[in-house]
Amino acid sequence: MRKINQKDIDNRLTKAIRDLSDPKSYDLVCHEHRLGEPMPSIDKLAKMVDKVRQIIFPGYFGDINLNLGTIEYYIGVMIDEVFELISEQILAGLCFSCGDNERPEMLQLEKDASKIAMEFIEGLPEIRRMMVTDVNAAYLGDPAANGIGEVIFCYPATRAISNYRIAHHLLKLGVPLIPRIITEMAHSETGIDIHPRAEIDEYFSIDHGTGVVIGSTSVIGKNVKLYQGVTLGAKSFPLDENGNPIKGIPRHPIVEDNVVVYSNATVLGRITIGHDSVIGGNVWVTNSLPPHSKVVQVKSRQAEFVDGSGI
Repeated sequence: MRKINQKDIDNRLTKAIRDLSDPKSYDLVCHEHRLGEPMPSIDKLAKMVDKVRQIIFPGYFGDINLNLGTIEYYIGVMIDEVFELISEQILAGLCFSCGDNERPEMLQLEKDASKIAMEFIEGLPEIRRMMVTDVNAAYLGDPAANGIGEVIFCYPATRAISNYRIAHHLLKLGVPLIPRIITEMAHSETGIDIHPRAEIDEYFSIDHGTGVVIGSTSVIGKNVKLYQGVTLGAKSFPLDENGNPIKGIPRHPIVEDNVVVYSNATVLGRITIGHDSVIGGNVWVTNSLPPHSKVVQVKSRQAEFVDGSGI
């Protein structure tokens, strides 16, 4: 057996430490934490989202056996916990996103975080209303669904859409970073990628769900249904004078009311899919469609393949 040379190990470890401590190597990937400021916590955000889900769907999640006589107490306890959790995480997002030149006093940031947290709580009834429409859309649109409870408990789209609606509400209130963390948690868990900036109306459903991508400037109307693998994406990225993509401009599709997009369809660019349209599976759409359109693949042709002919 080869004898370990401790001096050689020490030298190699020292070099690795020196290389990893070189500012040139971490210039773009290092966040210098400021003493006394909270950092965003994925664990705490996951706990907060779970509490909100208990509020939206009382009796379905959590360890409490809910009955109508205790619901106000139950909701009150959950609201208190959510307010504390989201206040802290909003503050962490505000602190994380502030540059040195624009940094308010911590006391002001704390006040801002509490104000936003209260506005978030006030928006929970509307989030529940929207989620009720989404759950109903999934139940009514899926013959395999045996009940509303199955849709709430089992469907990955319910989890992904609820995360999106929570995150979208926070984004509208001006919260940085935290909304994206919340939607990416659902993305990791379900395979459904919905950007929190997308605008999605009521009665929205995703069947099966894996591989769905909804870009940041997408606009989706009422009663829209997507199947697995659908992409609402960007066709191109206009560049600035330095060759970098210009951010913030609309570049994803507008999908009007009562549209169905079947599995693995790809819809790209700032185009409009007119209301009451159907897009078939495995097609690419890069131009706007008028209302009541139907886009499907051309019919396949049957061919004979003998001794390699036709290949």
